[in-house]
Amino acid sequence: MKFGAHVSIAGGVFNAPQNGLEAACDVVQIFTRNQRQWRVPELTTDEIERFKREESRTGVKVVSVHASYLINLGAADKKILRASQQSFVVEMQRAEALGIPFLVVHPGSHVGRGEKDGLRTISESLNFVLQRCPNFKVKILLETTAGQGDTLGYSFEQLVEIKWRVEEKARLGVCLDTCHIFAAGYEIRTEEGYEKTIRNLDETIGVDQVGVIHANDSMRELGSRVDRHTHIGKGEIGLAGFKYFVNDPRFAHAPMIIETPERKLDKKNLRQLRKLVA
Repeated sequence: MKFGAHVSIAGGVFNAPQNGLEAACDVVQIFTRNQRQWRVPELTTDEIERFKREESRTGVKVVSVHASYLINLGAADKKILRASQQSFVVEMQRAEALGIPFLVVHPGSHVGRGEKDGLRTISESLNFVLQRCPNFKVKILLETTAGQGDTLGYSFEQLVEIKWRVEEKARLGVCLDTCHIFAAGYEIRTEEGYEKTIRNLDETIGVDQVGVIHANDSMRELGSRVDRHTHIGKGEIGLAGFKYFVNDPRFAHAPMIIETPERKLDKKNLRQLRKLVA
C-alpha cells in the first residue's frame, strides 16, 4: 500500500509533487483549481509539462484530484445543477490533461427534495458529464459520505443505486473515507465489525472498485452522521481500525490518502499509519 496526503498547489499545480516529497508522501491528492470559485483558467501547456516533469523528478505521483466542494450533482436548483455539471466537466478535462488517474467527488445533496430524487439526479449528472468526456482515461470515484444534513452517498447501497443508473458503469469507482463510513454507522474498530463492514462493501460495491482510501480519524462517535476529521489514532476510530485497513491485502491496490487537520502534521500522521503495517 502507498501512503500520501492531500497537498497544496499554491503557486501552480506543478508544485504538488515537491510538497508531497517534503511531507514524506509516496503519492498525493490535489485540487487542480481554486475549489471555492466557479470560474477556472485553462491549464497552459507549460503548466502541464512542468507538472509531469516534477512528478518524474520527485517520484511522487499525483493519484487523485478532489473535485470542488461547490459542485452538487444532485442540486434541486436548475442553475446550480447546470453550473455543477459544467464545472465537473472542467474537473475531468483538467485531470485528464495532467494524466491523473482518479477524480474524487462527493455524490451530492438532495437539498430537501428527498433521497430518491437526489440519487436519480446525481446519476443523470454523471451521464451528462461522461457523455461530454468520451474516451477519457480518468476514472470518477464517488466518495462515501458521513450523511450529514441532506448529503447522499452515506451507505454502500446508495452508491450502488447511483451507479446502476449510469450508462458507462466501468468509468465509476469508489473512494472509501474511513471517517465518513464510521460516522455513517459502519463499525471498523473491532475485527468482527471491520470484517462485517468490508464484507458488506464487497457484496454491494465490490472491494475491487475502491480506487483510493481517505484515511481520517473521526472527532465524533460511531453513527453520528457528522463529518469531522482528526489525526490518526486521536479520534473515535483509534489506531485499531487503521491497522485492519493497512494490513488488508484486499486493499493493497488502493493508495491511502490522509486529509487530517494541519498540513504541518502530515509527516506525523503518515508515520503513524506506516508503523501499523505488519
